[in-house]
Amino acid sequence: MKLTAVVYLQTGLADAAAELAAQFGVPFVDGVHLNGAKTKYLQAFLTEHAGDTTGASAFVMDADGLKLYALGANYGVAIAADFYGATVTYRRKLGGGKGQMIAKAVGLRSGLSPRVLDATAGLGGDAFVLASLGCQVTMLERAPEVRALLSAGLDQARNFAQREDAELGDILERMQLVHADSHEYLKNIEVSDRPDVIYLDPMFPERTKGAMVKKEMRVFHDLVGADLDADGLLDLAMAQARYRVVVKRPRIAPTLGDSKPNHVLEGKSNRYDIYTIAKMPDDLGRK
Repeated sequence: MKLTAVVYLQTGLADAAAELAAQFGVPFVDGVHLNGAKTKYLQAFLTEHAGDTTGASAFVMDADGLKLYALGANYGVAIAADFYGATVTYRRKLGGGKGQMIAKAVGLRSGLSPRVLDATAGLGGDAFVLASLGCQVTMLERAPEVRALLSAGLDQARNFAQREDAELGDILERMQLVHADSHEYLKNIEVSDRPDVIYLDPMFPERTKGAMVKKEMRVFHDLVGADLDADGLLDLAMAQARYRVVVKRPRIAPTLGDSKPNHVLEGKSNRYDIYTIAKMPDDLGRK
């Protein structure tokens, strides 16, 4: 996906927009006159500045943080990393706690909180769930645009937590974003830094048009790519995790690589393939 510009909607965000635009080598654009305008007018403005909108996108910065707006065929889709909106807050408080499949997959149980490396963090949704349940989570994301959204989302959530939600602040303290490619990070990880669990959620295989994914997922697919090296990432993870590797997959998708998981937790649409390295101690991370 081709990033065309960074647009800021408030005067006070001009410097931050210029810094982000410099990172990506694109113009930063004054959109202050569109602050509070309907989305269709903002989209029209972004399209006008993009020129060729084929596979194009633009960052937009406002008081609510950073969003990536898709243009062209995916017009109307906006993506952001959210850690304090209504949906994530509901799941955090009423989402099933350690009874959730992802919690069981990484080995969470009463008093036990493994250190998790999320090597394909995306927008941080799964990492946030694990951190909310007590895990220390290190996140890796190699796609620069997605990493920028994740970093901005964390900053925005920290600001919100300072004002209104101390519990959220504690959760965010357990989340660390590292700007590194997962393969290189795992190849060079120190023995003392090896995580208890490595969590992989590679991009799902693209479906045929007979079963098209939602527009949001198609845009994310364009950003991240097809993760064609996911099999190799599994091999590295197996060599570096202390106790287990967990791979999230579509329910009917093939396993990664040639290794068969030791256990599988299956839901309606997704499943978790669990590769056991060693038995997890009963007092691991005990609080």
